[in-house]
Amino acid sequence: MKLKIPRYVALLIFLLALNVNAQDQNNKQPLPLVNYNQNVDAPLKMAERQKLEEVYGDKLHQYVLSKPQRLKSIKNILRNRVEIREISNPQDQKDCELLSEVSLFDYYVPNLKRDAVFNANNFNPLKYNFEFYSRGAHMYRVDNTNYFIIIKSQHHQ
Repeated sequence: MKLKIPRYVALLIFLLALNVNAQDQNNKQPLPLVNYNQNVDAPLKMAERQKLEEVYGDKLHQYVLSKPQRLKSIKNILRNRVEIREISNPQDQKDCELLSEVSLFDYYVPNLKRDAVFNANNFNPLKYNFEFYSRGAHMYRVDNTNYFIIIKSQHHQ
């Protein structure tokens, strides 16, 4: 009788561990490789370099320019994955996080400031901690405007 109880406990533990492992495997879906547009192979434009300098300051070469894959990823963000749309019709507007609620990416430049006035033509998305590397797309609204910032997923282009 003594030997039956530990065997049942061991069998129960084994079955529970097997069940937990099986459930864990079902939720994992591999991410597809990122396919870059050909435009990321072109050199940085002056406006793009200024955006990088604003965010990375004197660490730009060390953390971006000397790392070809990192530079390519950032060019992909600036050239292909950030879209700014003006949506005037209130029925077409969706509730989403406000730009003022997104923290600044001020790790390299601690005195980085938000723009006092939003300008869609020279907006620097790199200044903000947007969800650039998540699985899906994200949308943010510029406070008190009809402008929406859409961050497209790098996996669905």
